[in-house]
Amino acid sequence: MSATAPLPRRIAAEFTGTAALVAVVIGSGIQASALSRDTAVALLANSLASAIGLGLLVTLLGPLSGAHLNPVVTLVAWWDGRSGGDGIGWRGGLAYVVAQTAGAISGAVLAEAMFGREPGVFATQVRAGGHLLVGEVVATAGLVLVIQGLGRIGRARLVPAAVAAYIAAAIWFTSSGSFANPAGTVGRAFSDSFAGIAPVSLPGFVAAQLAGGVLGIVLSVVLYGPTRAREAQVTSINTPFRAAS
Repeated sequence: MSATAPLPRRIAAEFTGTAALVAVVIGSGIQASALSRDTAVALLANSLASAIGLGLLVTLLGPLSGAHLNPVVTLVAWWDGRSGGDGIGWRGGLAYVVAQTAGAISGAVLAEAMFGREPGVFATQVRAGGHLLVGEVVATAGLVLVIQGLGRIGRARLVPAAVAAYIAAAIWFTSSGSFANPAGTVGRAFSDSFAGIAPVSLPGFVAAQLAGGVLGIVLSVVLYGPTRAREAQVTSINTPFRAAS
């Protein structure tokens, strides 16, 4: 999704959007665990709220900043730019990542405050084990493949709904619960709640997410070809329609 706003507004959009996303994830987790003692019901409520919130935020902020809300998505956008497609420069990308991380922490603190909990308390829920890291690789690779795939077949308008649907599914089918977002993962370390993750678990999860991002890029190239080649193919397919219009 192409960004059209000046850089300061794009940074503000990334900060606000990531803060809102993490507030939705953590807030719905707190609410769900308070209303139900059944973990499956709580997870269902949390996954639906998170997916709906993500879809709305991508729809709302996409025209401003591209609605990355995730350092891995920004990394992929930077790679796209270097490969000849629409992308983002390294300075803009770095600013995005800083804004996303600060926004995620702010969103966690906000969610805690909304529910009358003490803000700034670190999570104690340790998420360790190789199987969870494999789950994060799979979750993040799938997210990147959804975004890249839709963009390369000319269906970028479907990204908000598709990403929301994918995350809703991945929360259930991955062992890790599909964090799939380094900034969001850092933010969730600031909430000792249903959706939290202990700081000690951050290095492994973030490394797995970055690896998943790279895997997603590789899969998109294998399936759809290099960006430049794919764009040339789409242009050649669409040329007769442009000429006839």
